[in-house]
Amino acid sequence: MAHLHYINGQFTQGNSTETIAVEDPATREVLAHVPKGTPQDVGAAVEAAKAAFDSWKRVSASEKAEMLHEASRKMRAHAEAIITLLTREQGKPKPENEEEVVWTYTTFDYYAELGRHLRGRVIPSTEDGVLNFIIKEPYGVCGCIVPWNYPLLLLAWKVAPALAAGNTVVIKPSELTPLTALQLCELAFDHFPPGVVNVVTGDGSTGEALVRHPDVPMIAFTGSLSTGQKIASIAAPMMKKLHFELGGKDAFVIADDADPELAARAVAYAGLINAGQVCTSTERVYVPKPIASHFVESLVDLVSSLRLGNGLDEGTDIGPMIGDPYRQKVVRHVADAVQRGAQVLAGGRIPDMKGYFHEPTVLVNVNHAMQVMTEETFGPVIPVMTYESFDEAIRLTNDSIYGLGACLYSSDPKKVRRFFEDVKAGTIWINDPLTDNYAGPFGGMKYTGGGRELGEEGLEEFRETKHVHWDIEARPKPWWLPYHRE
Repeated sequence: MAHLHYINGQFTQGNSTETIAVEDPATREVLAHVPKGTPQDVGAAVEAAKAAFDSWKRVSASEKAEMLHEASRKMRAHAEAIITLLTREQGKPKPENEEEVVWTYTTFDYYAELGRHLRGRVIPSTEDGVLNFIIKEPYGVCGCIVPWNYPLLLLAWKVAPALAAGNTVVIKPSELTPLTALQLCELAFDHFPPGVVNVVTGDGSTGEALVRHPDVPMIAFTGSLSTGQKIASIAAPMMKKLHFELGGKDAFVIADDADPELAARAVAYAGLINAGQVCTSTERVYVPKPIASHFVESLVDLVSSLRLGNGLDEGTDIGPMIGDPYRQKVVRHVADAVQRGAQVLAGGRIPDMKGYFHEPTVLVNVNHAMQVMTEETFGPVIPVMTYESFDEAIRLTNDSIYGLGACLYSSDPKKVRRFFEDVKAGTIWINDPLTDNYAGPFGGMKYTGGGRELGEEGLEEFRETKHVHWDIEARPKPWWLPYHRE
């Protein structure tokens, strides 16, 4: 497989003279080196995408759909190779990557069909003989900046609707996980016309060059709040369309009617899948005092039984974190909590293993004065706090600058309704945490950003709206100038 940029249908070194090492986070083995993209490389990719746009936007919806379905078919055919490489460069257990790859190719199938369903609508006119209709049009070249935690899933959530809407794309994958994006170009995207799909590898400076390019009217970005704010400051003077998902600090509320043992299993899954490196990871747990002991005991027993290991090894429950800087943030959050009075009941340490592992951790006696309850931790840590009333639980859930998702475990319909009406978050999960739906829009509120992926909303993000007012008979109007006639 070529470890080069993919521009205008060809793999190329471009103008890059520096390279970036890509590691296996479970072993620290260097898997490959990729070019560190320059502004010139970004410019070449944008030029190719811009040149391809005029013809791509005119390709019929049915032809676009067939090409998206073909990409899905190719991914299915090469699924095992994609899963293996994804596990090596990203680290999470193979079963989780199997699910990610399925979601990746089925997202292309979903938008293949949705993209040819509607292009707009006809609306009633205010005049006889006039036709009014709405057209949905592509933006042009879309810059897709993809994170490392789900490098294929979050690529698909951007690229599939962008292409279905008639845009061309320049993808900048994370420098930590660029290999699977390049693999898709080789195995699954090679049938698209040259310039429709482009990939430029590199670090933050490469992404910044993409944001700054004047011929990129839209940027779709998933990542940290600080990077999103920087992108916004660069893009604002050019009035670019920004599509953001900037992280979260998701809460999981256990209601007093919940089965503590079932709730503990749900929380462990929501907090520890992908080693807690999910935008919607449960990072705060609120449990009523009467069942807190039973819940915590069940949670600690379960978390203590989980196996750390290489994602390729059978029986691994939790893989490594992506790198040491991210692991050190977990260490700092746990240390801050302990210093402020929290107690570690499970984990809490870096194990004696070669990769970037951190033990799955359960904390109690936590409060909102601690970093682990207010800042995005993005690691395998589950802090548990007790509450007195359901009103307090909702107040604590909303006590965050983020609003991506929130979970509730309860069979009380009154509590369920109160929760989904009063909690300010883009997705509310009841008794089934972190389950997505192709037709269900995914995105956040508040500082998480207002972008939406999946569903019809995910397609609309990559379309501009145009209103056409057409007097078919081209008649003169009595209200035209001059106003005073004989």
